[in-house]
Amino acid sequence: MNCMDKTKEAFAEYKDVVTVCEVMEMLGLGRVAVYRLLREGIIRTIRVGKKYIIPKQSIIDFISTGESFFRKG
Repeated sequence: MNCMDKTKEAFAEYKDVVTVCEVMEMLGLGRVAVYRLLREGIIRTIRVGKKYIIPKQSIIDFISTGESFFRKG
């Protein structure tokens, strides 16, 4: 079982579209950090007005690619 499969298995309980609160839980981050990831496009989302539509697959991709949120700079 590869890393992607393990991540999918870990998040199997979540629906295909997740909320900001669920992303916070999935990544162990606070609200400000999650909104920064969404706003900067680091996690792929669809924006409808002020609301974020967050595909669960975007979270899995974020983890699998090893994207570094805490970059120096």
